[in-house]
Amino acid sequence: MKKDIFKIAGKSLKSRLIIGTGKYKSFLETAKAVEASGASIVTVAVRRVNILDKKKPLLSDYIDPKKIIFLPNTAGCFTSEEALRTLRLAREMGGWKLVKLEVIGDKKTLYPNMIETIKSTKILVKEGFKVMVYCTDDPLLAKKLEDNGASAIMPLASPIGSGLGLQNKVNISLIIKQSKVPVIVDAGIGTASDATIAMELGCDGVLINSAIAKAKKPTLMAKAFRDAVISGRNSYLAGRMGKNYFATASSPTKGLI
Repeated sequence: MKKDIFKIAGKSLKSRLIIGTGKYKSFLETAKAVEASGASIVTVAVRRVNILDKKKPLLSDYIDPKKIIFLPNTAGCFTSEEALRTLRLAREMGGWKLVKLEVIGDKKTLYPNMIETIKSTKILVKEGFKVMVYCTDDPLLAKKLEDNGASAIMPLASPIGSGLGLQNKVNISLIIKQSKVPVIVDAGIGTASDATIAMELGCDGVLINSAIAKAKKPTLMAKAFRDAVISGRNSYLAGRMGKNYFATASSPTKGLI
C-alpha cells in the first residue's frame, strides 16, 4: 500500500489530530492530554495562553516545542488588523511562520467573518506566513481561501465549543472534493465518534479543544480521539460498501440445499 502521509505546508506529521491548549484546568493537565492524544501540533492562542512572559508559567515548560509544533492562532481577534498584529508579534517573538488564522464575526455565534478572513489571508501569505484558516463551511469561500494561498482549509463542524458535531456533511464533502490543500474540521466536535465521521468523509484531520478540555477525564478523552481519528482514516482509505435501499443477503445465494 502507498504510505499515507499527512503534510501541511511541506511539514510531514505523524498525527492527523490537532489539539487546542485552552480551557484546561492547568498546563499540567494540558500536557497530559496532549501526550495521550499523540498530536504533532498544538494550537496556542497568542492573546490568551502565556508563551512569552518568562515571569509567569510558560506552556513550553510543560510541552516541548522541539517535539510538538506550536501553532499560534488569533483566537479573540474580531478584525483583520487585530489578527495581523497578533501573528506578526508571534513571528517576531517566537519565529513562527506556520499559523492559524481566525477572525471572529460576533461574540454570540463566534462564526468567522469571512470578508476579514480572506483579506487577512492575502496579506499574511504575501508576508511569507503559512496560513491555516478557520472558516465557514461554504465551499465557494473555502475555494477563495485556497486560491489566495491558504496552506490548509479549516471549516467549522458547528459553532465553537457547541459540541454539536458535524451539522453539514454535504458542504464539508464538497470542500474536500475541490481542495488541493488539507481540509481539517475545526470547531464544534463533541465526542470521539464525531471525529471518526469527519475522517470517514475524507477530511485530512480534525482540531479538538473543548471536547477534550471539558471532558470529565480529559486525558482519557484525548486517547479516545487519537483512536477515533486513526479508525476514521483507515475506514476512509478502506472504501466503504455501497448503500442500498433494500436488503442484500450476506451469504451466497447459489448452491443452496
